[in-house]
Amino acid sequence: MKDAIDQHIELWAARELPDLDLRVEGISTRLHVLAKYLDRRRDAVLAGHGLQWWEFKTLHMLRRGGPPYKATPGQLATQLNLSPATLTNRLDALVRQGYVLREHDRDDRRKVVAMLTDAGLKIWQQGIGDISRVEEELVGELGRADQDQLIGLLRRLVLATERS
Repeated sequence: MKDAIDQHIELWAARELPDLDLRVEGISTRLHVLAKYLDRRRDAVLAGHGLQWWEFKTLHMLRRGGPPYKATPGQLATQLNLSPATLTNRLDALVRQGYVLREHDRDDRRKVVAMLTDAGLKIWQQGIGDISRVEEELVGELGRADQDQLIGLLRRLVLATERS
């Protein structure tokens, strides 16, 4: 069975790039298409909750740390690969929405921490549940053995990117 990528590759290889490595093009293009698909579906799910990806990701990083779901702005900026100024703007928006609180650290009053509110935790839980269903729906197209094989293959590619 052929997919849209097969036609894309055949057109390029036959006319424009006869030396094109069809395997490399097929793999990289399919990875790109799947990533875009998941991005679109994730964004649609989050929009249904009134969230954008950056808002969800910030809440996600706070949730990832475990109870009591808080972190310093510096920690969050590092985890999200953002400048401190950008993170400050994002936290300001999340505070206005009632999803995050800023408070002084109990052990060091000079330090400020960001913390998930109950509303922030609730909206994160709703978003992660819906995102998980989207991902499960896609991956569910493969049997368990194929899923395991794909995990191994993708892990090897990710490890290659981590080395470079």
